[in-house]
Amino acid sequence: MQNVLHIDTVSDYLNLRKQEVLHPLVGVVDFDTLGGDSYTNKEYDAFHYKCYAIFLKDAKGCKMHYGGKPYDYDEGTLVFMAPNQTIELGGFDPDYVPKGYALLFHPDLLLGTELGKKMNSYSFFSYSSNEALHLSAKERKVILSLVEKIQFELEQNLDKHSKKLIVANIELFLDYCTRFYDRQFLTRDIENQGSLEKFDNLLNEYFKSEKPQKHGTPSVGYFADQLHLSSNYFGDLVKKETGNSAQVYIQNKLIDIAKEKVFDSNKSVSEIAYELGFRYPQHFTRLFKQRVGHSPSEFRNLN
Repeated sequence: MQNVLHIDTVSDYLNLRKQEVLHPLVGVVDFDTLGGDSYTNKEYDAFHYKCYAIFLKDAKGCKMHYGGKPYDYDEGTLVFMAPNQTIELGGFDPDYVPKGYALLFHPDLLLGTELGKKMNSYSFFSYSSNEALHLSAKERKVILSLVEKIQFELEQNLDKHSKKLIVANIELFLDYCTRFYDRQFLTRDIENQGSLEKFDNLLNEYFKSEKPQKHGTPSVGYFADQLHLSSNYFGDLVKKETGNSAQVYIQNKLIDIAKEKVFDSNKSVSEIAYELGFRYPQHFTRLFKQRVGHSPSEFRNLN
């Protein structure tokens, strides 16, 4: 990337869009109100943010990719950016004009608040752009109503209630997004099952190959990369579909394979540990005992 524009503050972005700064730590941009000269990205390859940024892309006919397949959502698509993330630009139609909204808020806004303590629970801030939240018409109305409430507060004179009300509406916004993502996981059940089936096949292939000896026990990130998903999105998908985290799912498979291997009395526990990708046999023994209730040697003797 040659030219990266650094958005260090909310004001940086508002100034770029030629919008009035009503609050130094939070701002809303309505793209429908921008003049044509207020949206020029051609000189930049990417934006790097040091604040939270949420974009409601509301251009009709805008194609997005989800799980490697194209989807066309006219009602709106939400993309989430966390601080210190970079979004690449390009591929726009020459006459492309964005529609929708941008909501930006700086981490300092959340200091001392309950929302600040739970921001890490909103894993969708680490999803890739192809894992964006696609809103139904009703969901879009809810999101826009909260954007309007935040904007309303920004237009009032700052007082002792301002921060509390702004943060409360941002938290409500994010909680609704969590609910809507849960709905998206459910409504895209076929695509999710396809990803899980591929995950299971990749997991089996991994343990049948020499990869454990070369690369160690498989990580969540490895399979997420293979499926072209972000680690957070992949983890949430597995959790929604199976009830277990992706890490637990991998460990369950590993233990099932380990139980079979333990029956081979010609192999020592150390040999089995190395075959499964453990660098230190004691780590394998510890995990096996935690999950099975017996050490590998005890399990072999019991059976």
